[in-house]
Amino acid sequence: MKESPMSPTRAPLPQLTDETEFFWKSGADGTLRIQECRGCASLIHPPQPVCRYCRSHDMGVRAVSGLAVLSAFTVNHRFSIPGLPAPYIVAQVAVREDPRVRLTTNIIDANPDDLQLGQLVEVVFEQNDDVYLPLFRPVTPTRLAEEPVDEPVFGVSSALRSPSSYPPMKTPPPVSSHLPGPEPDACPPD
Repeated sequence: MKESPMSPTRAPLPQLTDETEFFWKSGADGTLRIQECRGCASLIHPPQPVCRYCRSHDMGVRAVSGLAVLSAFTVNHRFSIPGLPAPYIVAQVAVREDPRVRLTTNIIDANPDDLQLGQLVEVVFEQNDDVYLPLFRPVTPTRLAEEPVDEPVFGVSSALRSPSSYPPMKTPPPVSSHLPGPEPDACPPD
């Protein structure tokens, strides 16, 4: 997508490793890249040595469109960090090509009151030193997509994930008005 001009360095910046360097530097040419399993074509983020879906070790990198669906957000009004004064929007976006991939990011160029879950957003990169942070902004005109569905948690039944299916809680026994121990009159005299 587009690159925003170099801004004051945000702190802290991500640590570049052999496994993540492609992701943090991919914005240099304005293209978002995500790790891909060559065995099953699933996108994997954060990068891993083994595919969580098919267990293949044959991993590569795929350029994606840079479009995503806003799946969650909050506005931080209280705490600033260098290069990012409050208020700012912290969001989770689902990558359009594989909504199982969620990126935690910031939404820019948007009024929080105008954001909607399911809204399409596009990547824009902010250069900080040799790192290109993938930030997102709403597409214009506003477009909505189907909200991404969360992946099932392995080994957890759906009944445990749905609060409405929890059994009713039992009422706890009444709490005593005094601390455990001997009654005040039961203390031996000095």
